[in-house]
Amino acid sequence: MSSVKDITGLMSLPSPEEIAVITRAYSFAEKAHRDHKRFSGEPYFTHVVETAKTLARFGMRGNTIAAGLLHDTIEDVGVEAEDIKKEFGSDILFLVEGVTKLGKIRYRGLDRHNESLRKLFVATAKDIRVIMIRLADRLHNVRTLEYVPEHKRERIAKETLDIYAPVAYRLGIQRMHRKLEDESFRYAYPKEYREIKEIFDRESDERKKILTKFHRSIIKELTKHNVEVLKTDYRLKGLYSLYLKYLRKDKDIHKIYDILAIRVIVPTVADCYNVLGVIHGKWRPMPKRIKDFISFPKPNGYKSLHTTVFTGEGAVAEIQIKTEEMHNEAEFGIASHISYKEGGHSGGESWISALTPPNWVREEHSDTPTPIRTDRVPYWLKDILENDSTTSDTSEFVESIKGDLFEHRIFVFTPNGDVIDLPLDASPVDFAYAVHSDIGDRTFGAKVNDKMVSLDKPLQNGDVVEIKTRSSSKPSEKWLRYAKTSLAQRRIRNALAKNKKGSHMYQDEN
Repeated sequence: MSSVKDITGLMSLPSPEEIAVITRAYSFAEKAHRDHKRFSGEPYFTHVVETAKTLARFGMRGNTIAAGLLHDTIEDVGVEAEDIKKEFGSDILFLVEGVTKLGKIRYRGLDRHNESLRKLFVATAKDIRVIMIRLADRLHNVRTLEYVPEHKRERIAKETLDIYAPVAYRLGIQRMHRKLEDESFRYAYPKEYREIKEIFDRESDERKKILTKFHRSIIKELTKHNVEVLKTDYRLKGLYSLYLKYLRKDKDIHKIYDILAIRVIVPTVADCYNVLGVIHGKWRPMPKRIKDFISFPKPNGYKSLHTTVFTGEGAVAEIQIKTEEMHNEAEFGIASHISYKEGGHSGGESWISALTPPNWVREEHSDTPTPIRTDRVPYWLKDILENDSTTSDTSEFVESIKGDLFEHRIFVFTPNGDVIDLPLDASPVDFAYAVHSDIGDRTFGAKVNDKMVSLDKPLQNGDVVEIKTRSSSKPSEKWLRYAKTSLAQRRIRNALAKNKKGSHMYQDEN
């Protein structure tokens, strides 16, 4: 059985106060779950300890880890909220109740509008620590799915793939995202899992040999050019990620070029570009497979240089080049920025601080957290908050944001080089509203890659889009057919309603 030290030992320089609150929460949870068992027959307390350890590994601080230990005490063993508040304070109670609310309503499929989706998204947008606890809780649950009854196992696995893994991805937590996907895939879609595993295993040994040999060649070439390298490693693509790409590539495994990947970690950004030059000087790159996510980061914060090269062994491999800071941010995402301590943040003016309001700005515990400074929150989270405040119907809310969060994404650019993140098949109308609502409302035309296009033309990855505006222009009803994002759809409806109201007022005056 793990101890408190096994949890705090995973933290970075825990304070005496943090150790104290975690120790009290450990003892409280151990007593509360004393007679509580899991499907495996293990003590339930094992689960909450593993949840707390995951939170510690991902850089969470004392209150969040304590809440991780306590997260099932209200729902599963009937501990009173007042007892938690009395023992641990209103902030920890807020987190525990936040996680409890997310667990109450069961998922019934992504295509069936479910209040649990709404609760999850809004909790994510209001206090990021709530979703971190829920993700850590879910990770241990899917790791032990083999012990869960089959009907429940499938539901949990599909819920994880449809909701939790995509949310982890959008928060930039690649390590969590990969683990959630790969642990759930075999139980959610056993037939498809066996299909892709058979294809993967057929050439796995040969791929590993090629990758190992190519990895050694890269190290040798970088050493030859006196490039300082902090670390290199390699990996084979995760099965669920491979399966999704396999479907997108018409089930042709030979069209997938990132099954093999090598990661090179160097001290500085300049070193990243130096490594890219050395590699391209030795191995031929594939056209259109060079991606600069350092100059143009993904909206979830991911930064790296990617190139795909011919290895000389009749194979291709993707090479990812990044600094150590970029690597840590890619693995831990939003969690790498959170340094939450009682009384305030050490994270400065990052947008994450807007989603983790400290104790001293919270009022006495209530269901409503401290108002968020949404001007610093990423647009996709800000949009969820705005959507929740303006949409009373759960079905409409869920439908409107599914595309924003779960569909395949494209990245297009403004003429100044700013990246705009949109769902697949988004139109110039979506682009215009993503830049600014006033630009969307006054749009009368669009240029894509310096050519005028119609407003219903689907945009492609890498397009440069320029919106033409006119003060007299107004949104039309047909724009709703072009718009793929909830933001654009909502703004268009608002503008149409306002124009209609103005028209009626004008008629009434006559």
